[in-house]
Amino acid sequence: MKWENLPDFMQTEEVKEYYNILQRRRGSLVAKRAFDIVMSLILLVVLSPFMLVIAIAVRASSPGEVIFHQTRVTTYGKRFQIYKFRTMVADAPQKGSQVTVSGDSRVTGVGRFLRKVRLDELPQLVNILKGEMSFVGTRPEVEKYVDAYTKEMYATLLMPAGVTSPASIEYKDEERLLTGEENPDQVYMEQILPEKMKYNFSYIRSFSFWKDLIILFQTVAAVLR
Repeated sequence: MKWENLPDFMQTEEVKEYYNILQRRRGSLVAKRAFDIVMSLILLVVLSPFMLVIAIAVRASSPGEVIFHQTRVTTYGKRFQIYKFRTMVADAPQKGSQVTVSGDSRVTGVGRFLRKVRLDELPQLVNILKGEMSFVGTRPEVEKYVDAYTKEMYATLLMPAGVTSPASIEYKDEERLLTGEENPDQVYMEQILPEKMKYNFSYIRSFSFWKDLIILFQTVAAVLR
C-alpha cells in the first residue's frame, strides 16, 4: 500500500522506518504471498483427513463448537476472524483472561495436547489462503492489546499476521511465564508484549523470503523439542 493510503495512525516517523525497509524488499513480499497460497492449498488437501480426526476428538472431549474463532488484528489494522481447533471449554472467555496460563483449568485434555504440538492452529491454513495471515509474521493480537500499542509497535501491522515468528519460538512457553500472576492480562501487556516486539522489529528489519523459510524450519525443530 502507498504511504499516503495507510491508516492515519500508521503514518508516523516510527512506522516510516520499517515501511522504507519493506519497500526495498517487494520481491520477497511477492514470493512470500505466492508461497502462502501454494503451501496452504497443498496442506489443506493433504491434511484434511487428519484434521477431520482432530475435529472428532475435539467434539468428543467437551460440548461446544469444533472451531474456535476470535477477532484479531492483521495488516493495516484490519480485523479478521482467526480460526483454531477449540482447546478450551465452550465458555472459556467468560471464565478468565484473554491469555492462557500453564495448567489453566479451562483447557481440555485433548486441547492440552493440541496446544503442546500446535496442531490447534491447523485451521489457520484457511486464514493464510484468504490473505488474512501468513505462515511467518507477527502473531495476531486481540483488539485490546493492539489498542495499547506504541507508535513503533504499529509497524508490525505493515505485514500480515503470522502463524509463527522468532518471537513465537522464543516465547513458546509463554503460558508458563504467566502462571501464578494475579493479573495475567496486565503482565502480558506491560512485560511480555514489549519484549516480544523487540523480536518483531528485528524480523522486519532483516526480512527476506529465505529467512521466512529458515524460521519455518526453526519452528518445526522447536515443536519437536
